[in-house]
Order: sequence, then structure tokens, then C-alpha cells
Amino acid sequence: MRTLTVLVGRALLAMAVLAVGCAPRAETTTPRSPSRATPGRAASAPPAEAGSGAARAGGGPDQEGLASWYGKAFAGKPTASGERFDPTALTAAHKKLRFGTWVEVRRVDTGRAVRVRINDRGPNGRAAHRIIDLSQRAAEELDIIRAGVVRVELRVVGGP
Repeated sequence: MRTLTVLVGRALLAMAVLAVGCAPRAETTTPRSPSRATPGRAASAPPAEAGSGAARAGGGPDQEGLASWYGKAFAGKPTASGERFDPTALTAAHKKLRFGTWVEVRRVDTGRAVRVRINDRGPNGRAAHRIIDLSQRAAEELDIIRAGVVRVELRVVGGP
């Protein structure tokens, strides 16, 4: 009886290992060079869901919500796209936008804006209510290092 229990346990372990090995792979794209910060512009339409198109009639944001940032603690670690995280690059993590998508992030209270390239997934965990995680450099461009979390508008743009 004990031998049967051991065999069943080993079979279950083997099935679990096989299931983990069948997980989907992250999509990858060729990185482009980042751009510098740009002055912001006022929104004229209500916020919409991300990815619904950058060329909207009223010029309103694709998404509005909270942004946070991550930095040196993650330097060199792989992002979901397979790139190594560089806190000095103008990049960001988003839950749904395709890797390589360029997004203009505008801070609502000051109007400061920066363009970033999506190369990671997130925010996750306790920060799941936020819409984007910015690299440290992008956060510095928007002057959100001290605040940590600020309200922003996102617009998908064609490139840097």
C-alpha cells in the first residue's frame, strides 16, 4: 500500500512539473530608443479604455488612473518582454498594452508629460488598482519620485 501511495505522489508531481513547463511565453519586440519629456496638453474628452486608439476625435486620453514607479532595486532583472530592466530608460509596465507600444503619460495635476515604451507587465499585487508602473527615469521626468503615486492620463502614440 505504501508503494502505491509513493507512486501516485510521484505521478502527481510529474504532472505538475509538466503543466508549469507548458505555460505561455511572453511576446517580445525589438526595443526602440526613448524620447525626452514633452509639455502636456489638456484633455478634452472623458477617459476611455487603453488601446482603444490614439486618434480619437476629441483628443482625450486612452486611459486615466494612478501611476507609480520602480527603480534600482529591479535593475538588471528580466522584464516580462525578456529585456533586462534599466531604471535609466524611458520604459513602463502596463497590464494589457503590447510590448513596444509607445505611450504618452501626462501628470494630471501639473501637465508634465513623458513618452515611454511598454516593455513589462504590471502593476500587480497590492498595486493592481494602478494603471502603469514607470521606470525611475520616467518618474523623474514627471517629478513623481517623492509623491510615489500620482493621477495620470495615458495616450497611445506612434513612437518616440
